[in-house]
Amino acid sequence: MLRTYYKILMLFALAVICGHQASAQTDTLRVNFKDAEKLFLQNNLSLIAQKYNVDATQALVIQAKLWDNPTLSTDQNITDANKKFFDHSNGNGQILVQLSQVFKTAGKRGKQVQIANDDVHIQQAQFNDLLRNLHYNLLLDFSQVANLINQRRVYQTEIAAATNMVNATDKSYQAGNNSLKDLIRLKALLFGLQNDLVEIDRQINDLQSELKTLLVADANQFISPQITFNNNGTTFNATELAELAKANRGDYLANRYTLEQSNHNLSLQKALAVPDVTIGSTYDQNSSYARNFVGLEISLPLPIFNRNQGNIKNAKLAAQSQEYTLKNSELQVKNDVYSAVQQYKLSQQLLGTHENDFYSKYDQLFRGMSKAYQLKQINLQEYVDFFDSYRETKIKILQQQLNLQKAIADLNFAVGTTVVTPL
Repeated sequence: MLRTYYKILMLFALAVICGHQASAQTDTLRVNFKDAEKLFLQNNLSLIAQKYNVDATQALVIQAKLWDNPTLSTDQNITDANKKFFDHSNGNGQILVQLSQVFKTAGKRGKQVQIANDDVHIQQAQFNDLLRNLHYNLLLDFSQVANLINQRRVYQTEIAAATNMVNATDKSYQAGNNSLKDLIRLKALLFGLQNDLVEIDRQINDLQSELKTLLVADANQFISPQITFNNNGTTFNATELAELAKANRGDYLANRYTLEQSNHNLSLQKALAVPDVTIGSTYDQNSSYARNFVGLEISLPLPIFNRNQGNIKNAKLAAQSQEYTLKNSELQVKNDVYSAVQQYKLSQQLLGTHENDFYSKYDQLFRGMSKAYQLKQINLQEYVDFFDSYRETKIKILQQQLNLQKAIADLNFAVGTTVVTPL
């Protein structure tokens, strides 16, 4: 039984070592968040695609400014009584030429340009909102990878200590100085630590995929985030930040520009009820009361039945609906900012200087506990309990650091701009 267990443990350790060697062969890109942010802004494919949408919408503004083309039409005889085709010699045959131009009234053209400009503002706001969301994902992934790498170091420290302890205890057991129960307990502890380490590596691998997509990095690279942790204790006014958010958040601005466009569309629909005027000139060679007749043409539809009533009502109701959408968006912005500020304050409070000093002393105590067990100053249960306590304490401080980094990301995300520089 023990021999079988030992073989399984050795195979598992070999697989972990092989995995570590494979990862060591991968190129490592060590980058801080500022540099990662530059790569993201330069290379991210989703941002580039959305930028083209903004440029495409700007092209429609040019289109909206263009005048309608004039209309040229002609009517002439194909044959005559003498069976001659297109015979216009000596004043024979008939030629009719008309040239006309539509002139839009009630400022329709200017209103259409206004709506096209609104589309540009909406697309730009949507671009900024996409940037805000992707930037938020980048900061979270960046922080989580750094956190998991630090967790990995904690486990590696414990695995190294547990491996030495297992080897020493195994020799002592072979010499008859330790019980089989103690040896199995230590090997179980080691196996559990190695299993947890594999799970951490799996999470890192998943996040690496997301980071490489955001940064458009080489698939063979391992991105190693470089974070210098500090807690600057900055305080914020939620009301002021909410006003700043209304000026920066793409989702709120998109709703605001959509309301402006809805009001502009209502104005356009009212203008469409006013008939456009068509002015033109006609040349008629033979079919009029006089030869070579030149006339002036003026035409407009009479707004008797269709005065665009349905479209006007539709535009009015759409504008009213968008007003409430904007109010809801404003309320959401205020709540998001208030919640993010409170969370940031809580995360700061959990990371005081005294707590950090306390946690740092655990490393010194950890080294002493292994020696104390070997000298029989503590029993196995106390040693294993301390192993668990050490790991939980280190993981908690790392989790609190991650919570502060997430609170920073949430605050910047809620405001729509960087108000706290990422760590």
